[in-house]
Amino acid sequence: MRLLLFNLATDADDPVLGFTTNWINALAARCEAVDVVTMRVGRLAVAPNVQVYSVGKEKGYGEARRAIEFYRILLRLLRQHHYDACFAHMMQLFAVMAAPLLKLYRVPITLWYAHKATGRMLQAAEKLVDHVVTSTPDGFRLPSRKLHIIGQGIDTVQFIPDDQAQASNQPFTLISIGRIAPVKRLEIIIAAVKSLREQGLTDARLRLVGEATTADSDYLQRLHQMVADNQLESGVVFTGGMPYAAVAREYQQADVMVNMSATGSMDKAILEAMACGLPVITANEAFAEMLAPWADLLYIPPESPEVLPVRLKQLAQMPPDERAALGTALRALVVEQHSIDHLTDQLMTIFINHA
Repeated sequence: MRLLLFNLATDADDPVLGFTTNWINALAARCEAVDVVTMRVGRLAVAPNVQVYSVGKEKGYGEARRAIEFYRILLRLLRQHHYDACFAHMMQLFAVMAAPLLKLYRVPITLWYAHKATGRMLQAAEKLVDHVVTSTPDGFRLPSRKLHIIGQGIDTVQFIPDDQAQASNQPFTLISIGRIAPVKRLEIIIAAVKSLREQGLTDARLRLVGEATTADSDYLQRLHQMVADNQLESGVVFTGGMPYAAVAREYQQADVMVNMSATGSMDKAILEAMACGLPVITANEAFAEMLAPWADLLYIPPESPEVLPVRLKQLAQMPPDERAALGTALRALVVEQHSIDHLTDQLMTIFINHA
């Protein structure tokens, strides 16, 4: 099989989209060749049978120039190779742009989409592609007979527990990983740290791993001000962004991952933390069913953020062996339902059966 793959960003160091390199390599292991057309490119760490072509966002190309580059690259590839399938990962734009040409060359298109938004571009893409894949039923909210639920695709070899990473006398450490944005509701987590310290957990600390976009810089400043106003400088650390390869170590050295966003779509960072055997507390409704056995400990209704300090104190007071057993159970869920091997199996079945 030769696979054509559309990607948003192909950069092994990207703190948010670095995982796509793992996906590309997992698919490449089952294909003769994979040709990737990406919106922007960074550090490449792809398999030898993968070629990457960028439309030039990293070079500062505007939309018109990028559109020209896209069609130039696509036409050349279609003339040079026969493709058995096209996988558009988070790229409904490229799927719509390419659909007429790919239909002409009889290349079926599979679109990955996992978000609650249902804009016009997505609606157009759903009509034009042959298949839609997503992580959970909540990840694709348009009615479609083309939909397949295939899990999230976590690299459970990269994200593993490390029992030696945590010192028994280390502070109780919360971690939040992802972009710094109002939708993440990070102020709730900072307030929870303040509450824990007031209740006697004076060494409780929070590591906020991620960057803010220019549009969200004011929000980041408000968070810094909140920390200063509450004299939490010793308890809250803003690490900034970091290469994707460094993220697993952050999970391994923490005691609990907290995610208070209420987007309703399955957050990959939560699953990565679970794969590292780390207990998670979330207000994301997409995890309500998965975490149902531990709902009174790990799930917070989005409208009840005041419950967070209570949940955190429960975890902090839990015996280490019980917390480890909880982490083991959470990892098993990810391995079974959301591993990259599971996702790749599902994708290849779709590609092969409809090539």
